[in-house]
Amino acid sequence: MPSTVFVKVVGFRDVERHALNTVFRLSVGRPTAYFLWTPDAPSPPHLALVDIDSYEGGIELASPGFNHNLKLICVGERAPSSAWRLFGRPLDWPAIVGAMDQLFTGSAGTDIDTDTGLGGAAILPPGVKVSLLMDASRDQRLYLRARLSLAGMVEVDEAETPEQALDLAKRRRYDLVIVNLDPPSASGWKLIDQLVALEPAIGSVVMSTRQTSWHVHEQAEQAGCRGVLQIPFDPNQFLSLLRKI
Repeated sequence: MPSTVFVKVVGFRDVERHALNTVFRLSVGRPTAYFLWTPDAPSPPHLALVDIDSYEGGIELASPGFNHNLKLICVGERAPSSAWRLFGRPLDWPAIVGAMDQLFTGSAGTDIDTDTGLGGAAILPPGVKVSLLMDASRDQRLYLRARLSLAGMVEVDEAETPEQALDLAKRRRYDLVIVNLDPPSASGWKLIDQLVALEPAIGSVVMSTRQTSWHVHEQAEQAGCRGVLQIPFDPNQFLSLLRKI
């Protein structure tokens, strides 16, 4: 069975596609990694994931060129008889990836944690549209990007260093910036001061850290942070923070 699975994705809303792309990125490094199939991919698709409620999905399934030998997972109200699995909305990405795992590895489990605890519903906090993540850890940036996409926040930029973050923030107005200070350092606190002082103002600056001391949280509040995300991240804390900002 392939360790790399190319998935032909047809239809879906922009927010759903962004969340799916993030889930695929999080699968890299697992026994089976999923990639979005494109015509220039090195192999044909192994699976079709089709939004049958969409215009594109209907056209695809009715097309004489559609490969009916492909395993087919559908999202929507009613699936054709050839569909292997059908999922409704709101989308439950862990369940869908679990079905894909079952198909290609024989296991129904998945270690890609994308569950918000709210049935996959997209929750868009008022006023939060464009976000910036500053974190040297690629895995932590991917995790935060996944959480943001599941909350309907699809415009996300990334920076690995304070210098990159400040440069991006000077060129684009952000509604939310999450800065990793792990451990807190003079350069990190300086970046937060610079971000808070920018004009036009950033909507909310949030700090992420493994530090749990009262002093660090107090310093973050005095520096102008709207909140502190504790590492390792807690999905409920993250969602609660998004609602507040």
